[in-house]
Amino acid sequence: MHIGLIGGIGVAATLVYYQRLVKAIEALGARPDITIVHAQAKDLVKNNLADDRQPQAKIYAELIDRLKAAGCDCAAITSLGGHFCYDETVPLSSLPLVSAVEPLDSFFANEGLTTVGLLGTQVVMRTRLYGQLNKTRALALNDEIVNVGNTYTDMALSGVCTDDQRRFFIDAGQRLTDAGADAVVLAGTDLNLAFDGVDPGYRVIDALDVHVAVLARLGAGLDSL
Repeated sequence: MHIGLIGGIGVAATLVYYQRLVKAIEALGARPDITIVHAQAKDLVKNNLADDRQPQAKIYAELIDRLKAAGCDCAAITSLGGHFCYDETVPLSSLPLVSAVEPLDSFFANEGLTTVGLLGTQVVMRTRLYGQLNKTRALALNDEIVNVGNTYTDMALSGVCTDDQRRFFIDAGQRLTDAGADAVVLAGTDLNLAFDGVDPGYRVIDALDVHVAVLARLGAGLDSL
């Protein structure tokens, strides 16, 4: 299956999606067929913070039309924060849209996790992953949602994680663990910049990997839409 990715939100996250998806499809014995279109991270940040869902959905729809013209069979948004207008995008989309949020609830339950801590955009944390976790309880640092969200956005737009930002996110994850989280979920795609190659002393789950696993099985022809 030809996979279409809406990238650029941000660039660092898109690179990780591409690298991991290619590796995952090849590990399943298939040949990757992937096309990426570039969205503007600044547009997404502005619309996300203002909760302007329809304008962002229209941006996605135009990009998905380009993916369809390139021969893609489905599309995916390479940003959990970018899923804030997923429901508005689906009816406008000319291709089936593969959610990064929907598979997470079952994944957490299958892993035996009763409580997960969230790090990501303000909207992701405030809505507890858009209210789509029914089998698992989600925690966020309620008094720090704006601070964590702003720090995440700054990192995502720059595509670089500073030492101070890395320490900030690792400490935030520890506080979530201390509050009862069985694992800390990187619910912002660019958080791999802070956590890759780091052992923070608690379990970390990269939501990107769960989405990539779903896309890889589609790309390898093992699952259907």
